Amino acid sequence: MLEIGQTAPNFTLEASTGENISLADFSGRKVIVYFYPKDNTPGCTTEACDFRDHQAEFDTRGVVILGISKDSIKSHQNFIAKYGLNFTLLSDPDAKVCKEYGAWGVKCGREGIIRSTFVIGEDGTVLKVYPKVKVKGHIEAVLAELNS
Repeated sequence: MLEIGQTAPNFTLEASTGENISLADFSGRKVIVYFYPKDNTPGCTTEACDFRDHQAEFDTRGVVILGISKDSIKSHQNFIAKYGLNFTLLSDPDAKVCKEYGAWGVKCGREGIIRSTFVIGEDGTVLKVYPKVKVKGHIEAVLAELNS
């Protein structure tokens, strides 16, 4: 798992918009990179909708939100349309980025994405790590961190 103060690994992944997006595209801005197991599942839907519902608060702070899972672009597009999500989802089909960030491991006896969030500073360093995220209250904790 990445630690506070480390440089966040750059990545380039296909986005729900159909273009390739790199972390480096957002140099000079804070970025929240959150990893989640699967589109349209209860916890992942709640988390995505929480980010959606607080988007204006992230916007006023100039913070970019990027959600990453192994789901396909088509799945991401359907998930966005179904729930009116207002931020970009990225597809990491081989879990390469998940593994680089330490958001991959064994959970409930199965290997997969471990729900994790990283706040990355304007200079690309990790400012905060939320490992093994519990959805309830998570967005409020992230916003509180951005206010500190």
